[in-house]
Amino acid sequence: MSDESLETRILEHVMSPDYQPVKPRVIARKLELPPELDREVRRTIKSLVRKGQLDWGRKRVVLPPGAAAKLARSDRGLITGEFRRAAAGYGFVRPSGTPAAAGRNEDIYIPLRRTSDAASGDTVRVRLRRGRPGDPRKRGTVVEVVERDTQQFVGILLERGGETYVQIDGGIFAEPIPVSDAAARQAGEGDKVVVEMLHFPTHFHPGEGVIREVLGPPGAPGVDTLSIIREFGLPEHFSREALDTARAQAALFDESLGDRLDLTGATIVTIDPRDARDFDDAISLDRLENGHWRLGVHIADVAHFVPPGSPLDDEARERGTSVYLPDRVLPMLPELISNGLASLQPGKLRYAQSVFIEFTAEGARVGAEFARSAIVNQRRFSYEEVDEFLNDPRRGRADLSTGVFALLGRMRELALLLRRRRLDQGAIELNLPEIKIELDQRGRVQGAHVVAHTLSHQIIEEFMLAANEAVAEHMQDHELNFLRRVHEPPDPRKLRALTEFVRELGIESESLENRFEIKRVVEAMREDPRRFAVHYAVLRSFQKAVYGPQNEGHYALNSRHYCHFTSPIRRYPDLVIHRMLDRMAQGKRPPDDFDQLAVIGNHCSDREQRAEAAERELIKVKLLSFLSTRIGQRMEAVVTGVEKFGLFVQGIELPAEGLVRVETLADDYYRFDSSAHTLTGYRQGNTYRLGDLLLVEIAFVDVDSRQLDFRLVQRLKEVSGIPKLTRRTSGKPRASRKNTAPRRKKS
Repeated sequence: MSDESLETRILEHVMSPDYQPVKPRVIARKLELPPELDREVRRTIKSLVRKGQLDWGRKRVVLPPGAAAKLARSDRGLITGEFRRAAAGYGFVRPSGTPAAAGRNEDIYIPLRRTSDAASGDTVRVRLRRGRPGDPRKRGTVVEVVERDTQQFVGILLERGGETYVQIDGGIFAEPIPVSDAAARQAGEGDKVVVEMLHFPTHFHPGEGVIREVLGPPGAPGVDTLSIIREFGLPEHFSREALDTARAQAALFDESLGDRLDLTGATIVTIDPRDARDFDDAISLDRLENGHWRLGVHIADVAHFVPPGSPLDDEARERGTSVYLPDRVLPMLPELISNGLASLQPGKLRYAQSVFIEFTAEGARVGAEFARSAIVNQRRFSYEEVDEFLNDPRRGRADLSTGVFALLGRMRELALLLRRRRLDQGAIELNLPEIKIELDQRGRVQGAHVVAHTLSHQIIEEFMLAANEAVAEHMQDHELNFLRRVHEPPDPRKLRALTEFVRELGIESESLENRFEIKRVVEAMREDPRRFAVHYAVLRSFQKAVYGPQNEGHYALNSRHYCHFTSPIRRYPDLVIHRMLDRMAQGKRPPDDFDQLAVIGNHCSDREQRAEAAERELIKVKLLSFLSTRIGQRMEAVVTGVEKFGLFVQGIELPAEGLVRVETLADDYYRFDSSAHTLTGYRQGNTYRLGDLLLVEIAFVDVDSRQLDFRLVQRLKEVSGIPKLTRRTSGKPRASRKNTAPRRKKS
């Protein structure tokens, strides 16, 4: 197909009166083009945008020219927000900008007949309507779907009266969606299928979909993982062009030092999870004659192997991050680079970006130097090996060279010094257990265990934090715009509400608008059963950390300037920082356009949140499948949410979240206090709130609708399944997520 012909077809489609904003891939499907033309469609659309004939919208949907500016202007009397549809068909819209911790008080109720064809996750415009007498809820009507969250869904194929339908997973649509091509796709009843939505359902029309892929029976090995990959639109394979670029870079790599700093004889080690496959950070540490410390943080020089603007770079940017699912990894870069050329494997010469940070004997940073280097990893340690050595240095002494033995001792000393200093200066940490699910060879859950945040983890964490902060301040000193890791301060109103909540628990507290008072309360509750209530409430009062050039600091770390530099194998923002350092090393000012960095930051933040959501959803599916065979089994749990209709609780040993419905609390009649987030009975002291510990039993499981109901057995004062060693979960400077295999690491 010629370029002019493709441009014409795309423009005619986007300019048609019934066009709904979608991404380039969906346009290709609407035009009935084969998948191999997807890249050409995306390239053509980019060209049309540059010419001003099309516009980009949020999440890279395609808009008619001028539409982006029009959408940016808020229509008078209309509210823009995200729509969520309930199983019964009605929905709610959360206005844009509403804090995540605001509960459901700000949501706008949309009756079934007024939802239009909006689907869960869509961005919509709503016109407020007069509420019913005595009903405090805001009510509204969807007047426009501004942006589709997705056109692609996964569900179960059904047959009814000779017709075929697909019941979409997760309760996104109240009724099954009619499809007409099941026979052609050789799909059988009960199969998991991928559906492209041609017409979204409304109250008056059932909608229409077309089957794009048959995944197989729900219980077949790997189908659950593949379903989530398709549901979230995760990239599974690299393009031929990206792989060709990676192979070309491999052919050029000759291990010559060139103008790089030669560190091949230095004592440098890595510390990673036992099942890690890529190693992107290494450590050296020396004590200087003046008593100062010289910490070397050596990060894989991924930028050397990913030429800017190449197909490999385009694909890495589009992915934004590696995705860590329980039974596989979808890497940001091909394994030839991520597990090969760039990985700091032991005994092999590898290129690195090195940061040397000098600290006083007391741990105060007094300087930093940067270099393009070549290193050889002298020893690969697992976290477990380092912990064993630190617990009993004499027993592990014989297995280590003199240099490595001394290095580990120095690392412990400096890391504990930096950690103590950082916490004293106001960094906030919340401690909750990290659970890793265990899978059998078919990918099914067979158990779970708590992963302790041990001394070896803390050592690496402190050094990565120090490197990230040193790089950010280096950029700031040169007055550059750069891609920061931004964690904005909480809304003061949320902190005032948090203060009231803590006091309602009977905890004496000054205003938690003071970060040091938050630290004091959190630390004072470490051995108190109410710590869960406090930690969850604090966590929900915080903003999400994002990427962007805006100089807003990192609240949880109490850092004025912070960026991500230490994991370029798996995070695109780190690669952006590496390229800037490369240019600076050459004596040149790197490109630092604020607007362009804002676009990259927004995209990478979206990709990070998509990856986290996909991981959570697959863990949920696997846990529900596991629990579906264990109806009646009892488990310890913590209350993670309180609503009018019941208590959301999460298991301690197995992190499955479900609902204890209020109608099953048969010992009393309960009323919901939206301001305090409590269910309170009429009997004295009969109140449930965030963080309460319960013993529950599994009452009902529906894997396809992602529904888990618990029945309350009794309250608990403490739980047995949580060890003393826990991890930090707020502000997350390190990027490891829960329940990943192989485990992701560090910041």
